[in-house]
Amino acid sequence: MLSSHPDYRLRVERLQELLRSASIEALVVTSNVNHLYLFGSIFSGLLFIPAEGEAQCFIRRPQSYPESSTVHSIRKIEQLSDHIDTLTLGSVALELDEQSYADIQRQQKLFPNATFHNGTALLRQARMRKTPLEIEQTRECARRHVEVYELIPQVYRPGMTDRDFQIEIERLMRQHGSVGLFRCFGSAMEIFMGSLLAGDNAGTASPYDFALGGAGVPALPLGSNGTSLKEGMAVMVDMAGNYGVYYSDLTRTYSIGQLPEEAYRLHDLSLQLHREVMQQAKPGSSCAELWNECLRRVEAAGAKDYFMGTELQAQFVGHGLGLQINELPVLTGRSKDILEKD
Repeated sequence: MLSSHPDYRLRVERLQELLRSASIEALVVTSNVNHLYLFGSIFSGLLFIPAEGEAQCFIRRPQSYPESSTVHSIRKIEQLSDHIDTLTLGSVALELDEQSYADIQRQQKLFPNATFHNGTALLRQARMRKTPLEIEQTRECARRHVEVYELIPQVYRPGMTDRDFQIEIERLMRQHGSVGLFRCFGSAMEIFMGSLLAGDNAGTASPYDFALGGAGVPALPLGSNGTSLKEGMAVMVDMAGNYGVYYSDLTRTYSIGQLPEEAYRLHDLSLQLHREVMQQAKPGSSCAELWNECLRRVEAAGAKDYFMGTELQAQFVGHGLGLQINELPVLTGRSKDILEKD
């Protein structure tokens, strides 16, 4: 095995179950995030996961890992055939959503007699079910995230812009152990450490598939845009908690002085929906039905025009998290996923 920790064995075994169910003989894993998931560290190289038997790790860089029966140092991926009979494999999954076409072609040449499948969906499905260690690490990250959010009012100063405020929050997060990296699934998804929206900028649509937008700057049209913070403004802080390996995703809304009564009504409705989803999200619950129930509640409250955005409304009310901020499942009307116990 790649790690002596039983949690990593469980992850590989769950993935192997999915491979067997799909009648796929092996999976080649090349992305950083999935190396982290299955090996516990990032390296240049690949993991070879057979549907049956021991997973094998082939490392190009760094060369500091001790070799063993399952960990091998290589100069190029073509050396895979020195350790594995690649000619007899008839079906192989590759990370087709995570690589360049040139890299995919190179990997396909390793298995001349195989048909190929997209392994990205299998990996995302496996990561959707969290292991005990993953749950423990996510809870610890969320705990530290909450601690930092409680300090946010202390770094606000009158006369700040939204960008000034966000910089101070980012500094606060880094001081308390944030890695500073925002891992997100999807090649077209870009963001720094998170988003801060104030005033009318919160209603500005963004090209990215996040719940809210913000004008940002031309090179990153998302989030804060230099808006001056003033009395009577709401400020939404949505920063990624990455205090270790796993992510937490917490959004909090602060006010500078008093807001209109309608803002407090909608905020209370949001809190009610949050509590109701927590109560309803049990094993056997439909992700689509959770979304539909939220939509019914919002329509009944006359708040549909403000639900999950204004100008461009996101069609989901929640999502999974883990090694990336936007993991499966997604609470959307299009989802076919049913919640299950980890």
